[in-house]
Amino acid sequence: MAERDQEQAGVLTLAAVPIGRAEDASPRLAAELARATIIAAEDTRRVRWLASSLEITLRARIVSYYDAVETRRTPGLLSDLEAGQDVLLVTDAGTPGISDPGYRLVAAAAAAGVRVTALPGPSAVTTALAVSGLPTDRFCFEGFPPRRAGERQRRFAELAADRRTQVFFESARRVKETLTELAASHGEDRQAVVCRELTKIHEEIVRGTLAELAAWGESSGAVRGEITLVVAGTGRRGIRSGISSGAGSGISSGAGSGISGGPGNGPGSGPGSGGGGRGRTGDGPGSGRGTGDGPGSADRPPHRVR
Repeated sequence: MAERDQEQAGVLTLAAVPIGRAEDASPRLAAELARATIIAAEDTRRVRWLASSLEITLRARIVSYYDAVETRRTPGLLSDLEAGQDVLLVTDAGTPGISDPGYRLVAAAAAAGVRVTALPGPSAVTTALAVSGLPTDRFCFEGFPPRRAGERQRRFAELAADRRTQVFFESARRVKETLTELAASHGEDRQAVVCRELTKIHEEIVRGTLAELAAWGESSGAVRGEITLVVAGTGRRGIRSGISSGAGSGISSGAGSGISGGPGNGPGSGPGSGGGGRGRTGDGPGSGRGTGDGPGSADRPPHRVR
């Protein structure tokens, strides 16, 4: 695109939205929603709900932009941008392009010389990682594991020797099977965390070994809600709590003990795929930097935090 055309083009803004509660929205997000003229939304009902919750009147033309129509809708949105109109891209929850629609539009806009920027905010990936108590200095984001059993088992086998902490999305109906398969590939004693309904009223964080979490999944009946799994890399240990409250409640709290040093992992790059949308394999790499220390563990049931 010529320099003059670039100056006249609009701006594509990727806006992160709350992963649970509308009140987590930033003032900047509220302002951008109110001033937007075109909103590309994964679910038009969700963006209208968010605007209503924030007491915002939407004046924008709202374009449905979900996984099945992403390829078809991208050229039209790119034309709008090239014509000088700004586009605000939002998904159901979290950050666009992170296992959600957005990759194709960003790639097309960048190739056309259109400015792409971000309105940063929530992500289930980094939220789950932060509360997991597992090492965060190196991690990879895997999105949803492959649905086909053979592909899923092969991918888990490849990841079993990875020293990075691994973050997965998984559907509630498949989480029990996935935990069982991860225990088989990574080892039953590998530390992991199940994060369910993060930031919502019924948030639940369950810590334990993969074997313990697989047993928890079997004994918990129907697991519901949005699930994010965090699994320690090989040779890495995470926080395990040994202070419980309430006999037989299965709920425990308190700080972990037995800290041991852990070396840094390899480069923080994860596999990527061409498309977005929860319910598919992961989009884009994940990486992080920090210290390499992680507490040790003890032999006890999973630690549940509500």
